[in-house]
Amino acid sequence: MKHLLLIATLSVLAVPASPGQQQTQVLPEAPAVAPPPAVLTMLPHPESARLLVAGQANIILQAHAPFHSPYAGPNSLLGRGEYKTSLIGTLYLGARLHDSARFHTDAILDVESAGGRGISEALGLAGFTNLDVVRNPNLGSTPYVARVQLHQSIGLSRETAPVAAGYFSLATQAPVRRLELHAGKMSLPDYLDLNAIASDSHLQFLNWTVDNNGAWDYAADTRGYTYAAVAEYYDHAFTARYALALMPTVANGIDLEWNLRRANGQNVELELRHNLLGKLVAPDRKGTVRVLGYVNHAHMGSYREAVDAYLAGADAKPDIVAHEHVGAVKYGFGLNLEQELTPELRVFGRMGWNEGQHESFAYTEVDQTISLGGDLGGATWSRPADRLGVAFTSNAIKRDHQNYLRYGGLGFLLGDGNLNYAREDILESYYTLHVTRGLYYALDAQYVAHPGYNQARGPVLVESLRMHLDF
Repeated sequence: MKHLLLIATLSVLAVPASPGQQQTQVLPEAPAVAPPPAVLTMLPHPESARLLVAGQANIILQAHAPFHSPYAGPNSLLGRGEYKTSLIGTLYLGARLHDSARFHTDAILDVESAGGRGISEALGLAGFTNLDVVRNPNLGSTPYVARVQLHQSIGLSRETAPVAAGYFSLATQAPVRRLELHAGKMSLPDYLDLNAIASDSHLQFLNWTVDNNGAWDYAADTRGYTYAAVAEYYDHAFTARYALALMPTVANGIDLEWNLRRANGQNVELELRHNLLGKLVAPDRKGTVRVLGYVNHAHMGSYREAVDAYLAGADAKPDIVAHEHVGAVKYGFGLNLEQELTPELRVFGRMGWNEGQHESFAYTEVDQTISLGGDLGGATWSRPADRLGVAFTSNAIKRDHQNYLRYGGLGFLLGDGNLNYAREDILESYYTLHVTRGLYYALDAQYVAHPGYNQARGPVLVESLRMHLDF
């Protein structure tokens, strides 16, 4: 009850006297799609200003009823009913150090606080139901620096075009051909694997493996951040990206390994902007395809070695930590698609694969994933700032990973003590309601079949109420 009172109180405080989107948002008054006529932030953010001061708060109440659970382990989703509330607040600060279309420099500083907890302490699901949840709730809600970085844009042509100012780049004009450099503390999904339909847990979907590619074990600490350098080359119809990032010292750890010879995460992405359906839709409909590849070097363990040692009697149970090797390599690929069908209707798809032999280390326990879905803008029913979304995701792990969990091994998220394997299938739907300037509510439902890849448990329906505030 106290969580519901907190939400109600914040809602009242958030409404202005007169009425008037993680883990990666464009500033609300300059979204990637045509803005609705409503004012979408509590306070104005003039694009001509040299300083950025903005923020957001996201409160999510999640609950599920009791579900079928003949057994459970240390890392299981709890079979009894439960509810939990998460709260994340971010202060976005930025300054234009040098402001010109050909040579633009920004300084970025974001301070964040992540409080509350996820259902079952964020355990028991590969596709966890709340992207805002920190995977180690014992870190507490003490504010921390989420991002601190320099951004440099270097023009390579005289032709310029308008660009949307965002939290990580304050420019409003940029050369069509340019080099963008980012260095400092960041989250890799700020720049890679973006999707206009499924990347934002504040206004869109909530599930980890809908908003991100679950098979992309991207370099990050347990809060989702790392120190990295990202280089982007923009041209008329494509962008190429490369990122070099620090890996955590242990799986799901808060500390990062600063010796790049011992551990590092390397990522490449090619983005092509083109109408993917050709003459099937209007010629001005936007489409994008992104192809991602990554290679992680870290002190990681081998699922097969852990299982073989257990079967040989060397270990009392499979223990991935006992079979870690310096410089172990984990690699994978991803495909990311989005396409406008009408001015209000968009569809997306994601596919991901990794080699699956080495332990899931930094994001979640997924070796293969596929997601399909779409969203519909509320202008269709005279609510231009509202949005309805539906997505289906199916996650899988490979045989060595399956055997590790079947014999009682524990990952950093999963471990029922046994495993009757099946793919983890998730159907998610949300409706985001724009209440007034800067204030949104959303209802979200996620139906999860075979939680933690275990067909002996579940299914489970997780329901959510979200309040989001932009100021």
